[in-house]
Amino acid sequence: MDFKTAFVPETVKPMEIESLSFSMIDEEFGPHDLSPEEYAVVQRVIHACADFDLGKSVLFHPDAIKSGIQAIRNGARVICDVQMIQSGVSKPRIEKFGGSVNVYISDEDVMKEAKELGLTRAIVSMRKAAALGDGGIYAIGNAPTALLEIIRLAKEGLAKPDLIIGMPVGFVSAAESKEELAKLDIPFITNIGRKGGSTVTVAALNALSLLAVK
Repeated sequence: MDFKTAFVPETVKPMEIESLSFSMIDEEFGPHDLSPEEYAVVQRVIHACADFDLGKSVLFHPDAIKSGIQAIRNGARVICDVQMIQSGVSKPRIEKFGGSVNVYISDEDVMKEAKELGLTRAIVSMRKAAALGDGGIYAIGNAPTALLEIIRLAKEGLAKPDLIIGMPVGFVSAAESKEELAKLDIPFITNIGRKGGSTVTVAALNALSLLAVK
């Protein structure tokens, strides 16, 4: 088969693909009560997963957008639960303001302590992140145990996140961890239910960094 002639896709210029996708999202999403900045986050979340139900389930603390943008502009740390998020984040936009993107789950000391204590590496990585300094944006898309731990640390005053983006995916504690996050009186972005994942967490964070640059 001659693949050069077998498939003739609709001609769309590469630079137009994203704007066309966003226009389609706007049309299908319909009327909403989100602020322009909140909608910019939701729009990118939907763009990342093509799931309108997930997009419409996103919840924002009233100070989430303002706090997230300010943290990025102040050069805050971004703490990820897994390398996948670190890989997907637009690091140049974070680093533009002096920030850094960090993940500790595979550090030798984290792995050793997790084994000794019988805990998940995700839990221990959150403890290490909190011990290294206050503030920062915690971006959690894979491990509900990481989200539950940073919630515990925040409640006990052992961590003071500028923002928690908590959208872990899964069946065990994923929905429950996000319910707990939504009860906190600190800035958060989360969603309802089991859906989520590193991809949508990255999308939310990248949307915030775009807003910070603009």
